[in-house]
Amino acid sequence: MRVLLVEDDKRLSGSLARGLRGEGYAVDLAASGEQALSAAHVHDYDLVILDVMLPGPDGVAVCRALREAGSWCPVLMLTARDGVADRVRGLDAGADDYLIKPFDFGELVARARALMRRGTPERPTVITAGDLEVDPAARSVTRAGRRIALSTREFAVLEFLVRRAGQIVSRTELLEHVWDRNYEGSTNIIDVYVGYLRRKLENPFGQPLIHTVRGAGYVIYQ
Repeated sequence: MRVLLVEDDKRLSGSLARGLRGEGYAVDLAASGEQALSAAHVHDYDLVILDVMLPGPDGVAVCRALREAGSWCPVLMLTARDGVADRVRGLDAGADDYLIKPFDFGELVARARALMRRGTPERPTVITAGDLEVDPAARSVTRAGRRIALSTREFAVLEFLVRRAGQIVSRTELLEHVWDRNYEGSTNIIDVYVGYLRRKLENPFGQPLIHTVRGAGYVIYQ
């Protein structure tokens, strides 16, 4: 398995590379967005580990460029603890997962393995679930052909659910991915935003979209 590690902190990059090689991965290093894109143009990687804060094009721009070029290898983004906006931008750009710094190396390896097990099927730019269409690049949502205006937070919640259509997503998962692990409020905020989405995406159409799984979370069926 070949991994591209894109990180401009030489100490961290070296440490992660040694650890990944110890796990049996072949690791190429890049210290800037330009180096990352150049390497990805030459080699087919099984995984890209991509820091958001990079010289040159940042990690989000690199991820978007990879997707626009037709590269769908899994991308694991590394973000700062308070970088909620970066995480949302990264998912919008096509990232598959993210890890918040500082992190445990064991968790990095576990997430890398999980992403690589999924393989690299080509994914459409527009995500669909039934008559719902979500376009992360344009940040647009339509249902049954009708455009629906959502707030930034509403869009982030919906996109996270749609990307995992058919899977039950817990309130804690939504809270950590859309808000932040430092959020100190109740998970009830998730119910509030699901309520907003239901009023905009279900009530006008008379058809359910987001289903509650008692004691587990929410699911949108494909």
